[in-house]
Amino acid sequence: MRANQQFVLGRDAGIYSTPWDAQISRHHASVCWTDGRLHVEKLAEARNPIFLSGQANDHFVLSPGEHFVIGQTTFTLASDTVKWLADLNRPVEEQTFSPQALERVRFRNADQRIEVLSRLPDVISGSVSENELFVRLVSMLLAGIPRASAVALVATSESPASGPPVRVLHWDRRLSGGDDFRPSQRLILDAVRRGESVLHIWEPERDASAALFTMSANVDWAFCTPVHGEACRGWGVYVAGQFTGSLLSEQPAAPEDLREDMKFTELVAATLNSLRQTELLQRKQAALRGFFSPQILEAITHEDPEVVLAPRETEVSVLFCDVRGFSRRAERQAEHLLTLLDRVSKALGVMTHHILDKGGVFGDFQGDAAMGFWGWPIAQENMVERACSAALAIRLAFETAARDPSHPLADFRVGIGLATGRAVAGRIGTTDQSKVTVFGPVVNLASRLEGMTKILHSPMVELLHRVPAKDRVKDFLTVYIAQYNRTPPAGWDGVVTLERKS
Repeated sequence: MRANQQFVLGRDAGIYSTPWDAQISRHHASVCWTDGRLHVEKLAEARNPIFLSGQANDHFVLSPGEHFVIGQTTFTLASDTVKWLADLNRPVEEQTFSPQALERVRFRNADQRIEVLSRLPDVISGSVSENELFVRLVSMLLAGIPRASAVALVATSESPASGPPVRVLHWDRRLSGGDDFRPSQRLILDAVRRGESVLHIWEPERDASAALFTMSANVDWAFCTPVHGEACRGWGVYVAGQFTGSLLSEQPAAPEDLREDMKFTELVAATLNSLRQTELLQRKQAALRGFFSPQILEAITHEDPEVVLAPRETEVSVLFCDVRGFSRRAERQAEHLLTLLDRVSKALGVMTHHILDKGGVFGDFQGDAAMGFWGWPIAQENMVERACSAALAIRLAFETAARDPSHPLADFRVGIGLATGRAVAGRIGTTDQSKVTVFGPVVNLASRLEGMTKILHSPMVELLHRVPAKDRVKDFLTVYIAQYNRTPPAGWDGVVTLERKS
């Protein structure tokens, strides 16, 4: 339990759930480990009392070794710690098992193993945090390997500079109390390096002082199974126990019996990686879905995100769209800012919808403005047409809203600037925070063109460098007429096309 962090006990309380006891409420008590003691407080929704030393108590402090009772369940505070095995004495036997060798092992209790494995998808999908995932996974492994005394999920470091060689992500033992947990660091590193399950068997020590350096109490064997795959790189499952005296095994274990346990652990590790890989992919796609259109997502779904999102210089068409009069509206509606924010969010939603609908990439929100672009991460020959189509669709959406006085966007007006040119597009930012966007003079140009719409009384101004040079005079006159006469010529569609900045 992490220090100074509050947790909840109950039948449906995440990590510390007790679904087996109906006398415990869904959320019964809060606990917090502070200064070496556990602070326990009964929650208001709890129906039944908490007993400490036989007396009902709603708030108390617990020291290691003490316990309290709710319903039929006893909660004991243990302060077991992890101390790495010194490995002064090498194991008397070491065996390595490849995944292919374990595939040939047959389970004698296949139904029980399959029943436990069937819980794994729920264990992963039902975990709201990595810490909860680790707790649930270790508990499931203890349930699936009856002869195990302790199970740990471990992770190795890729380089000495990145931290200790091995970290224990979470561990648990079948019985609380007793000696510290002493996993073998050498065994873990060897298994992860080889990519195969490795078994160590130690000679039981009669001298308790010698046992402190060679193995943990109640442990004379241990194996580590690596978790293969990018989603769990460097992870391993460490399982330890003893050949005699196992609480849940009917027969004393023998070295050959451990092959079934290793096969089971191998299956858990493979399933964990597959499900975690799928979950990570879904998270990445969900994160990208806010930036990319479905067409682009489909095109890059099988690519490495780090490669796809890497910044590069390319030709892009940029659309910059701004809500008119937002600052004045915010001043007038200072007493109703949340309502105004909701309306502005709807306006920005219209912009991003049409950017993505036309195959664009959503670049950024800048206050009450939205920016989108085309031409990255995949080349689009018709990116200019796509940008213009998005601009026209945005304009039409706001014009339609303006005709309905009851519409939330009825009094909203927008200005749109369009420009095409070279820019750097990709994931841009610092190591702490980054976003997918586009950077370069063409972005500033689109923003300035959008600003010109206020002067020209035009909803759109575009500069697309592919306009033939012979049209430049006509374009200039169009701007001149619109700016000074304030009356558009007959048949003018509201778009002022410019070839370059003057």
